[in-house]
Amino acid sequence: MNAEGPYDSGHITRWLLETESVEDFLQTLADTALELVPCEGIGVTLERDGRPLTVVSAGIAAPKLDEKQYGQDNGPCLQALRSGKEITVGDMLDETRWGDYPAYAASCGVRSSLSLPIAAHTDTAGALNLYADPPDAFADTDLAALRALALQASEGIALSQRISDAQESADQMQTAMRSRSVIDQALGIIMGQRHCTADEAFGILRSASQHRNVKLRDVCVQLVTSVTGRPPVDPGFRRRG
Repeated sequence: MNAEGPYDSGHITRWLLETESVEDFLQTLADTALELVPCEGIGVTLERDGRPLTVVSAGIAAPKLDEKQYGQDNGPCLQALRSGKEITVGDMLDETRWGDYPAYAASCGVRSSLSLPIAAHTDTAGALNLYADPPDAFADTDLAALRALALQASEGIALSQRISDAQESADQMQTAMRSRSVIDQALGIIMGQRHCTADEAFGILRSASQHRNVKLRDVCVQLVTSVTGRPPVDPGFRRRG
């Protein structure tokens, strides 16, 4: 089998832009891998919170063979995922690794497999797994294209993680801005009422928070609401007159 395909980094960028989730992106990669190397099944495994999961698959063989490996916490898919190395099985009937998994695969009609690591040694490590009926099905496969797909899967996952981290950071910043805004409004009220400095006003608010066992922001919200008759204005939001 020769794994040659008409794709490049431009295709990968387009896939990222056209798909709505990481799963959709990985499904496109799996489908492309099946076109490059026709076989009985291809699956993409990711390990999340220490638990492996077949995120997407193409063909019919991958899910049940993946699940067998997950059940015994051992197999070529998991070895590739955890070691970061490519794992090839020439013939399941001659294989002595991974307990009774090889015999199970052979009973399913699958004699050979190929697993390529994805995002090795990261928090979301995975593997691209190919399964074929005949023995030595991947012996003559040009792995360059498959390795490129595995690399693009790694980059897609990394990009998704960066986007997720950026969104989380933005959410935290927005929360901080809201807290800062309401605290500033409460400080202004205390300073006006007590004719004191900002530091003295903050000490009064902090003391109230500790004595009432209520978060400082909540104390400030209650104060602003009681004085103005309305909740504090959210920063970035402007009321229209």
